[in-house]
Amino acid sequence: MSVDKHFTVQFTGEKATLLATLYGRAHDSMADDPILGDTAAADLMSRIDYDFDRFRMRRGETLSVAMRARQLDQWAREFLTSRPDATVLYLGCGLDSRAFRLGPPPGVRWFDLDYPDVIDVRRALYPSPEGYRMIGSSVTDPRWLEEIPADRPALVIAEGLLMYLSESDIRNLFSEIVDRFPSGRLIFDAISPLGTRLQRFTRPVQAVGATFTWALDDPHRIEQWDPRIRLVTALPAADLPGVEKLPWDVRLAVRAMRLIPPLRWAGVLLRYDFTR
Repeated sequence: MSVDKHFTVQFTGEKATLLATLYGRAHDSMADDPILGDTAAADLMSRIDYDFDRFRMRRGETLSVAMRARQLDQWAREFLTSRPDATVLYLGCGLDSRAFRLGPPPGVRWFDLDYPDVIDVRRALYPSPEGYRMIGSSVTDPRWLEEIPADRPALVIAEGLLMYLSESDIRNLFSEIVDRFPSGRLIFDAISPLGTRLQRFTRPVQAVGATFTWALDDPHRIEQWDPRIRLVTALPAADLPGVEKLPWDVRLAVRAMRLIPPLRWAGVLLRYDFTR
């Protein structure tokens, strides 16, 4: 990757949260014993002219970002190991290096999608190897899906995205994806109504003025939207591997959360299979 040392970005609101997650992954990679170890994130952060200190992220928050990303990476690897010919759609990819971090099989077709101005930044920061393509579009504009070949099973990844969309937009998005591909898997994170209220008090969200729109109170509700979608895994964020590396006060808080179901399920990582 090569880019000017002072490449400037000016994102606000929900778009700026992609810089917070970049910050979290970068700081994890600088640790002696990182959780995710995304060294590309640290490299990108050093090349971008932006006031990252405004996020004021504590160590527990940066490690939580890495824990979430590592779990989604693991699920993605498992799917691609079983389907090395898959098409990957990474929705709301931000500046994440997942397409390169995972090292997918050579037969995989990978599409990173985000707003056009975000993709403009990605194109300045990342290479475009064979089998990899970036698409600049709002995820809620169905026209982007027409650019994706529909002849293979699809892995759809959405990290830190869906809570900023309306439920009707998410339902339409999932329906269009299931209509288009013969089969596949959806992996994403979601927050409950209580989680939505709690997240509003986190420093990164306050720093950029992001607003949450969608909350999921029951993972099985997605199945009710479309009978072709089936829940495979619902993993509370409080149960993610890596808790032992969190600061002691955060570890205590997480252990307490596990004892109170509404808090334990305030954030969740989800896997669904679908067939057309």
